[in-house]
Amino acid sequence: MEKDKAYILDDRGYIFIEGKDSEEFLQNILTNDINKIKTNNLIFSSILSPQGKYLYEFFVIKYLNKYLIECEKNIAKEVSDFLNLYKLRSKVTITESKEKYVSFAISLEKFNEIKKENKNQKNFFILDENCYFEDPRLKKLGGRIITKEANLDLILKKMNLISDDKSKFFSYCFKEGVPSVNLSKLKNNLFGVECNLEKLNGLDFKKGCFIGQENTSRIMLRNKLRKRLFPIQKISGEILENDIIKYENHEVGKVMIDKPYSFALIKIVDPELHKFVNVELVCGKSKIKIIKPEWIT
Repeated sequence: MEKDKAYILDDRGYIFIEGKDSEEFLQNILTNDINKIKTNNLIFSSILSPQGKYLYEFFVIKYLNKYLIECEKNIAKEVSDFLNLYKLRSKVTITESKEKYVSFAISLEKFNEIKKENKNQKNFFILDENCYFEDPRLKKLGGRIITKEANLDLILKKMNLISDDKSKFFSYCFKEGVPSVNLSKLKNNLFGVECNLEKLNGLDFKKGCFIGQENTSRIMLRNKLRKRLFPIQKISGEILENDIIKYENHEVGKVMIDKPYSFALIKIVDPELHKFVNVELVCGKSKIKIIKPEWIT
């Protein structure tokens, strides 16, 4: 990412959770440990189905004495409704933000510069009611700032940042192996661990109970993880959702997200992944190759 650019993510939604039972309520649902959230931290987390299937992912922040969930805008109502369904008698209030906020991504270099200018060594901090944080998934994904929409132009000017097309940021995420668009296509179609949640600091096996924990732990502890989500690059033809990927007549994967950034659920054993990664593969009527990020081992 370019140091002087800000990638405006106007496709993000914001949910506030408040009330005396908020911490316990979220701890029993989320895949990550809510206790990690202090004044100088935040978490990337998800919600799984009782079977351990992927449903939603988001950032969780402590903001203005409330918990703030920042997620894709098109799932914000779904997430809010899901949480309200599990609320039961918990003393919590769950609402989509009535105030307009906006998020934008910046380079890690720029984020570190902002920290230095403000004499701050934390990876998460709040300044003038704006949230600043380093992306907890991967350092290479840089930093992020959440501000009120009305303050956007002022904060960009103050930081000498030029607004740029968000698709450039999404392309960067794709190259790093992190899906950022059309995540609803993953819903209920693969296990949370197959989405690499534990590799992206979004799943904590030590935290205790969460929805889907039993099956998730069983897969990992019994070494039953056989597939993972990988970005795939088109060589020729057109990639379509649900296309089957083959290597030497072996079915090794299936397209989960076709456009605009393609991801597929790929076998990592039987046959071993190293045999066909970076090899031209048949994918439906197209030809593709699998991109293996360094952080997926």
